[in-house]
Amino acid sequence: MDNYIRNGMILMCTSLTYENSQGDHFLSRTMDFAFELGGQPIFMPRNQKIQGDAGAFTTKYGFVGAGRNLKHYIFVDGVNEFGLGAAALYFSEYAKYVKEAAADKLGIAPHDLVAWVLGNAKSVADLRELIQNVQLVDVPVSLLGLTTPLHFIFSDPTGETTVLEATSDDLHLIDDPVGVMANSPQLSWHLQNLSTYGTLVASQRPLHNYEGFELATQGPGTGALGMPGDYTSPSRFVRTVFNKHYSEPAADTPTTLNLLQHLMDSVTIPKGVKLKDDGASDYTQYRGYMALDDRAYYMEPYDNQELQGVKMTDKMLNEWDTPVEYPLDHQVHINQLN
Repeated sequence: MDNYIRNGMILMCTSLTYENSQGDHFLSRTMDFAFELGGQPIFMPRNQKIQGDAGAFTTKYGFVGAGRNLKHYIFVDGVNEFGLGAAALYFSEYAKYVKEAAADKLGIAPHDLVAWVLGNAKSVADLRELIQNVQLVDVPVSLLGLTTPLHFIFSDPTGETTVLEATSDDLHLIDDPVGVMANSPQLSWHLQNLSTYGTLVASQRPLHNYEGFELATQGPGTGALGMPGDYTSPSRFVRTVFNKHYSEPAADTPTTLNLLQHLMDSVTIPKGVKLKDDGASDYTQYRGYMALDDRAYYMEPYDNQELQGVKMTDKMLNEWDTPVEYPLDHQVHINQLN
């Protein structure tokens, strides 16, 4: 479990859930990494046998998400045919995995868990029961040559949102009351840390006169003075909760996706502004958006901010039996008006 530290592979991501005014639910995430992951949207049909790195497992349900074929398909986020969404984020220094699964448990490699969940659980409630029979095994992913320390966020069309943090051999889901997740430390720490910023508001704060001196206003935005602006996990968590809470409600799917893009802007990392010790740049390689009620997945790569989506259809679910990869368009799109 120390390999990812020695190799400097520190993945920083942010995720949030959202319910629009029509009652539709969404899960979105940034994928921040220095190593080029090369992910793209992939549709995984029903009833697949996947030769995972900790052993083979089967799936029952179809799903679509961001992944890559590395001897077998590995997914880091996605949504299934019942609207269950999932995303994996780095959990450095806190994730603990077993060396070998117990005889009465199914052993899953951490990087294979998203595919297993989306292929076998209908909802968060369903997953609460299923996850009790699973253990995460300390097995490296071939692309990186290391075991990835991960935690996971799950949400479904009921709005229930939970987090899975593998800090012991037995796995269980933790309720996420704010529907936001970043990286280390644990969710409980982030929720406690929110109290430090609990007085932040969207409105302008009134100024007080000191010693008879009338202070000049700094204008709108003073209610958020003190909100952290760096790219650390605690700061990204606080900013995302604040912006999610105070943003104007979105009505339909297009306006919700547009809002989520804006919410993700505050935690999106441009190339070059966050460097590792070896000089490599962690940056937001893509942003993923899961429309849970629509059973649709949208991907927004770094070099093309146009949403590129795949929506599961009954034909895909009932008739297709082979995974389908959807190459991304990485060309910058400019709408010239003259």
